[in-house]
Amino acid sequence: MTSIRTAVITGSTSGIGLGIARTLASDGCNVVLNSFTDRKEDHDLASQLESEHGIKAIYLPADMSRAEECRALIGKAAAEFGTVDILVNNAGIQHVAPVEEFPADKWDAIIAINLSSAFHTIAAAVPLMKTAGWGRVVNIASAHGLTASPYKSAYVSAKHGVVGLTKTVALEFAEARIAATANAICPGYVLTPLVENQIEDQMKAHKMGRAEVVEKIMLARQPTREFATVGQIGGIVRFLCSPAADQITGTSISVDGGWTAM
Repeated sequence: MTSIRTAVITGSTSGIGLGIARTLASDGCNVVLNSFTDRKEDHDLASQLESEHGIKAIYLPADMSRAEECRALIGKAAAEFGTVDILVNNAGIQHVAPVEEFPADKWDAIIAINLSSAFHTIAAAVPLMKTAGWGRVVNIASAHGLTASPYKSAYVSAKHGVVGLTKTVALEFAEARIAATANAICPGYVLTPLVENQIEDQMKAHKMGRAEVVEKIMLARQPTREFATVGQIGGIVRFLCSPAADQITGTSISVDGGWTAM
C-alpha cells in the first residue's frame, strides 16, 4: 500500500477478524477493532497491535444486530481517523436446526448480524470512499454463500445475500468511476479457536479421536481434508487491498479446499 490506510474490521477480537486486523496492521494500516463487548481486554488488543506494528489502533464496541450501531461504528472510526478506506465485514453468528424448528429469533439475529450489518456499514462507508476516490470493501461470506447445507437455513440465506450485496456494491463503485472495489471471500472451515471447540464437541458426540473427527466430520466436504488458516484469509484481504487487485471487483474468492468445486 502506498499510503497509510484506515481499516475497520467487524467482529475482530478473535479468529478470522483478528487475523485480518493483524495482517493489515503489519502492512501499516491503522486499524479499528470491533465486537459487541466493551472489556479491558478488547482495548488491550488494540494497544497490542499498536505496539507490535507501530500503527494506531482503537477498539470500538457495536452491536451488529442494531442498524444504528453499525452506522455509528463507521462514523466514530471516521471521526478518529478522518476516513474509512478499508471495510471488512466479518461479524457473524450461527445456529443449526431443521427449517420447521428454526427459532424465529435466531433467524432474525443471524440475518441481522451476518447480512444486514454489512449493508449498514457499507452504506455509511461508501460516501467516505467516494470522497477519497479510493476504497476497499471485503465481505467475509462463506462456502455457504455459494452452496447449501441442511439445517443452516438462516446462515445460508444470509451468506448468499452477502455475495449478492457484494456484487451490487461493486457495480455501483464502477459506475461512480472511483478506485474502489467490493469483493467477497468465501471460506470453508478455517482453523480458529471456535472451530477447535467444535472439534472437541464432535469428539465427545461421536466418540472419535481428533484426527478422525477432522477428516470424517468437520472436513467431509473439503476435498483437501485440510483447514484453511486465518493467515491465508488475511493474505487474501491484503491482496484485495493491493494495486494488483485494482480490477478485481464483484467477485467471490473461495478458500474452501475444493468444497464448491464438487
